[in-house]
Amino acid sequence: MKWFYYHLVVILLISSSLFSQSKFNQFLKPSDSLNKQRRNGLIITEATLATATLIGLNQLWYADYPRSSFKTINDSGEWLQMDKMGHVFSSYQLGSIGANTLKWAGVNQKDQLLYGSTLGLGFLTAVEVMDGFSEEWGFSWTDMAANVAGTGLYAGQELLWQEQRILLKYSFHSTKFAKQRPDKLGNGFSEEFLKDYNGQTYWLSANLNSFLKTESIPNWLNLAFGYGADGMLTGEPNDPLYLNQNRTRQYYLSLDIDLNRIKTNSHVLKTIFNVLNVIKIPFPTLELNDNGLIKWHYIYF
Repeated sequence: MKWFYYHLVVILLISSSLFSQSKFNQFLKPSDSLNKQRRNGLIITEATLATATLIGLNQLWYADYPRSSFKTINDSGEWLQMDKMGHVFSSYQLGSIGANTLKWAGVNQKDQLLYGSTLGLGFLTAVEVMDGFSEEWGFSWTDMAANVAGTGLYAGQELLWQEQRILLKYSFHSTKFAKQRPDKLGNGFSEEFLKDYNGQTYWLSANLNSFLKTESIPNWLNLAFGYGADGMLTGEPNDPLYLNQNRTRQYYLSLDIDLNRIKTNSHVLKTIFNVLNVIKIPFPTLELNDNGLIKWHYIYF
C-alpha cells in the first residue's frame, strides 16, 4: 500500500510540471541563465508538495498503526526484490524531475545535480525514517541502498556523459494474482498498476546511438533489458497461508523508444514526451525465466 503513495508523488510532480507549464511554448523553454523567479517558485512548489505528501502519508497510513522506538529490519528477500526496483525507479524519476526543472529555471549543472537529482533520495529517506518509528515496519537498509542506486544512476550518467544514455522505465500488465488478493495486490486496474508486483516490469533502456555512434540506427531507438517476477501472493516465500506460490524471476530483451530524442522545436511536445518517457513503449519481447524457459511475446506491456 505504501508504494501507492511513492508512485503517486512521482505522478503528481510530473503532472504538476506539465499542467503548470503547458500554456505557452515560450514559457516552457529552459532559461539560458538563472531565472530567480522560476527557481524560487520551484523550491516553494516542491517543498509544499513534499511536505503535504508526508503529512498525508502519516495520517492515511502510519496513524493506523502503533508507534515504536526507531528500529531497522531486513526485508531484502521480499517480493523477489520487485519492491526494491520500485525504490530505484522512484528515486531515479524524482531525481530526473528535480534536475530538469532546475535546468528549466536556468540553474547551473552543478546545482542541478546537487539539489535536483537528490530530490527523490531526500523524500524517500524521510519516508524510510517514518517506517523506522512504526511498530508495523522498520527502517530498511536495502530500501535505502535502492534509493541511493536510483539517484546514482541519474547523477552518475550526468557526470560521466552529460546525458541520460540509459533510462529507467516501467511497464505493466494485469495478472490473475490481484483477483486472489485484491487487498494486497490491488482492486481494479488503477490500484493494480501500482501494487501488483506480478504485473510490473522495470527496464534499463539504453540508447544505441549514444554507444555505437552510427547514422544507420535512428537516434531515438533503444535496446531494453527488463526484470519482472511472477507467482507472488505475499512478500515472503514461505508464508504458511500461501504455501503453493510458484514464484519466478523473469528477464526480458526488447526494443524501446527514447521520446526525448525525437526532434521537435515545440517545447510543449518536449514536455509531453518527457512525461511519457517513464513508460516503456510496447514492442516484441523475448522472455527468459529462472526455470530456463524461453517465451516470445509479439507485443509485451
